[in-house]
Amino acid sequence: MPARTIKLGVSMIGLGYHLANWRHPDAPANGNMSLQHAMRVIQAAERGLFDMGFLADGVGIRFHDEPKGALCRTAKNVQFEPLTLLSALAMVTRNIGLVATASTTYNEPYHVARKFASLDHISGGRAGWNVVTSVTDMEARNFNRDAAPGYDLRYDRAAEFVAVVRGLWDSWEDDAFVRDKVSGINYDPTKLHVLNHSGPHFKVAGPLNIARTPQGAPVIVQAGASDQGRELAAATADVVYAAAQTLEAAQAYYASVKGRMAKYGRHPDELKIMPGLMAIPGRTRQEAQDRYDILQELVDPLVGLGALSNYLGDLSAYPIDGPVPEPPNRRMHSRAGIFLDIARRDNLSIRQLYLSIAGGNGHRTVIGTPADIADAMEEWFHHEAADGFNILPPWLPGGLEDVVDMVVPELQRRGLYRTAYEGSTLRENLGIPYAAFGKAAYRPAAE
Repeated sequence: MPARTIKLGVSMIGLGYHLANWRHPDAPANGNMSLQHAMRVIQAAERGLFDMGFLADGVGIRFHDEPKGALCRTAKNVQFEPLTLLSALAMVTRNIGLVATASTTYNEPYHVARKFASLDHISGGRAGWNVVTSVTDMEARNFNRDAAPGYDLRYDRAAEFVAVVRGLWDSWEDDAFVRDKVSGINYDPTKLHVLNHSGPHFKVAGPLNIARTPQGAPVIVQAGASDQGRELAAATADVVYAAAQTLEAAQAYYASVKGRMAKYGRHPDELKIMPGLMAIPGRTRQEAQDRYDILQELVDPLVGLGALSNYLGDLSAYPIDGPVPEPPNRRMHSRAGIFLDIARRDNLSIRQLYLSIAGGNGHRTVIGTPADIADAMEEWFHHEAADGFNILPPWLPGGLEDVVDMVVPELQRRGLYRTAYEGSTLRENLGIPYAAFGKAAYRPAAE
């Protein structure tokens, strides 16, 4: 059995993860809307043998302009629709997985099943769907609503949504299409299956009008930190993105999610947990710190306060160098809790808090030599805190290229990371099973 190795993904969000990303002297300021920029990023990740490139997404501007004037100072306002972009990037890559976000609140299961099945075929088996429920009211207002649905309703709908999508992906058996020109039979009708789903939120007949995909089904990715999110991940996800600052917190999350899988008939190895990691390498520790400080010095106070307001509500009425108050209006509870824990633990002012999360946005940040960063990754990997990491470059493309050129060789030297792709599909490279056809669950169309 081959040795277990670290899995790596990269968050390709816009121009990077740092609040001041677009102001970096070497960042292409128009990169959010540049196909050439996106191509350079995904090809750098593939050169580094990454498992996947990931596009976060929201259906509209998701960030409050609090305090007034904060939003126009960021690069968060515009971005490509992810499935369109990933279809283009599939044409200039061969091995790397392509993961896009799609909301279960503002889509229909048939649309999502069809789009991701198409991407899986176009890419030769490299598609992944990042499942989100969409929490902001700004998104809701783009879909005939005044506010986002309540928490429990969103997750109930999401669970049924994923089940329907998976059912639609099982419309065709692997060998359904015989395409026999002599007999005139294109497909075996006994191997076409109709879903006929009827539930609290959806009534979907099926079948899907796309053949079974190269992976059997695209990879399902999730990032839920709540109890409902963990349950959904244990039941359905192949990959989980997580946020943790400490080894202990990462271990607790890892054990919590994997410990729930047995009741769904799943083995823990079928799910890869990949915490977010902002890694800033340098040839020396001072060089690495200097690289980070370039961006820290470019954080506009309005942007810093705006970043906190997305989770803690508007804090602009409080002294910026005073203590972090009890939030007037928590908006994203799990991430808000992480930020408050950081502030209380380190006795931070509001300014110090937004600077502390300016890079990783609540994820772990490691600044140092390639060996320092590899040490941090190895510790979590060997102590049941992570199966891999979702790399969050501070700015793109340079922040990713630094990891590829400096950290990847160090991981390879330690035998912790691949030296070549194991297969041609995302599932093969992640080391998770082909999505076998679930025939027993669905009634054949011929019946």
